[in-house]
Amino acid sequence: MQYWHFNEAAYPDLPDPETYDSIRVTLPNGTIDPGHAADLWDRYIREWQVADECGLNVMVNEHHSTATCMTSAAPVVAGILARVTTNARILLLGNPVANRQDPVRIAEEMALIDLISRGRLEVGFVRGVQYEVSATNSQPIRMTERMWEAIDLITTAWTTHDGPFNWEGEFFQHRQVNIWPRPYQQPTPPIWITAGTPSSSGAIADHDYHVATFLGGLEGTRKVFQAYRDRLDELGKPGASDDKFGYAALVYTGQTDEEGREGARELLWYLQSNKVTKPFTYPPGYMPYQVRSAALRGPNASSSGAPALSPIPDMTSMSLDDLIELGVVFAGSPATVAAQIERFYSHVGGLGNLFLMGQAGHMGHEQTVRGIRRFAEDVVPRLERVTEKVSAT
Repeated sequence: MQYWHFNEAAYPDLPDPETYDSIRVTLPNGTIDPGHAADLWDRYIREWQVADECGLNVMVNEHHSTATCMTSAAPVVAGILARVTTNARILLLGNPVANRQDPVRIAEEMALIDLISRGRLEVGFVRGVQYEVSATNSQPIRMTERMWEAIDLITTAWTTHDGPFNWEGEFFQHRQVNIWPRPYQQPTPPIWITAGTPSSSGAIADHDYHVATFLGGLEGTRKVFQAYRDRLDELGKPGASDDKFGYAALVYTGQTDEEGREGARELLWYLQSNKVTKPFTYPPGYMPYQVRSAALRGPNASSSGAPALSPIPDMTSMSLDDLIELGVVFAGSPATVAAQIERFYSHVGGLGNLFLMGQAGHMGHEQTVRGIRRFAEDVVPRLERVTEKVSAT
């Protein structure tokens, strides 16, 4: 099993939630104290370094116009981590390719980071969350098709070495594609795609890419992974090894169960503060109209504790015990956390990568570092006795 420290780099010092409608898109950036934001970035980067020192990998993602995530340019952060870490694999999960206008630029960015890190980069692609359709002025319809064309263009740019090629696609047109430099890893860095529902898994399996899912819980994740495995069976391909599967959860390990649970309560800021109005949560065309129609008629006007198509409809009001039972949170002493992860591993049919969201909201630096170190020193050895060691590549 490979473990990845993940932090969305939030700016948590916000006004009273009653004074604003949405933490995304419309919350004025005048809320930010630039000096405090710089201090936060210093500590977040240091925490990724601590994970590297402890033998864990590191992961970053990207969001826009939101206090939940100050990583508005994940390639910049990944480039920094390429220089300040030594051994960790660096996963960028992911590039919101359906919201960006130039896939060739993404191919160049990823190739450069891969070189700087001497082949430690793993490249993730995502469609882009619905909240950012307005913020990035993108089209909410046919985003999946646009995503896959972008990925095909990027991988072709990485693997073409005999001079320029022309790309005339449905969504992207490029006269001469000939990226400099090319990636350190050949033919490409490992590629990840996220899936929120089982229907998304088939195309990922078609390409033999890694699949990742976030906060889907025991049952939702099992269905996503099983759909991937079923598709391989349909194609007559060999079964997938555990390293093809990754899951992100809120994770905090304490010396005792109570210390671990106290840390987990801090992490719940990530779920409970995600106040978003319905127009940003359900843009026309982003999801099947039946899903959008039912959601717009629902009772929750401005809460969005799970992805719009998540098998868990709303996590904002759930108790810590409920979230642990669902497999959204792993928390407690090292023995307790290891047992929770073992249960999850068995239920979903195996996985080789666990993304540990071990910092959120107002959790301080020292508390975050204690959680990272405790997991690395006391949980990992327990898990390696019951799961096979899986290579990150």
